[in-house]
Amino acid sequence: MHILVLLMGLMTAANAQTAAPAKPIKMVVLGDSLSAGFGLPAGAAFPVRLQKALEAKGIKVDMINAGVSGDTSSGGRERLDWSVPDGTSVVILELGANDALRGTDPAVTRAALSDIITKLKARNIAVLLCGMLAPPNYGTEYAAKFNAIYPDLAKAFGVPLYPFFLDGVAADAKLNQADGMHPTAEGVDIVVKNILPTVEALLGSLSAQRG
Repeated sequence: MHILVLLMGLMTAANAQTAAPAKPIKMVVLGDSLSAGFGLPAGAAFPVRLQKALEAKGIKVDMINAGVSGDTSSGGRERLDWSVPDGTSVVILELGANDALRGTDPAVTRAALSDIITKLKARNIAVLLCGMLAPPNYGTEYAAKFNAIYPDLAKAFGVPLYPFFLDGVAADAKLNQADGMHPTAEGVDIVVKNILPTVEALLGSLSAQRG
């Protein structure tokens, strides 16, 4: 009788553990105005919309919007430690657009992003690198050097790459604000829809590694 009671107790405990909700994944979007939600209501910013899209698929996320308007890759490196708190599992790295707009030497951008990824990997934080494309006004030579930064770093560090953060939105007047650079709320939703499979794949591989 005692053994039966004990077994029932163990089964109940096991079922309770199985039923326990999964702990939310702590994710940080380290970026500039494109991800911060410049010109939009707080609820329309990329991190918020991405969190909702993930939760709609049953993936619980504790999301931090660490986007700073006007920030460069070097600025992101300087604030990395306090922008990405302990316990973070994933960082979506979206920096470099302001570097390109200012004509920053691609070597400077490459070094800053490389340092960021190096530091995050040292903290055992998974990184999704979001690519950016240089505007045409600095010429083809500059664009070639700048645009190569992202695939090069993704390959060198073995991190997933989303080739162009504004894919499907850039240069579409209907999906951008009056400045022609920052997505509207509809534009953000398209960015989220397009990047979602890449984010899901990263979270799936992370879950498999840590499971």
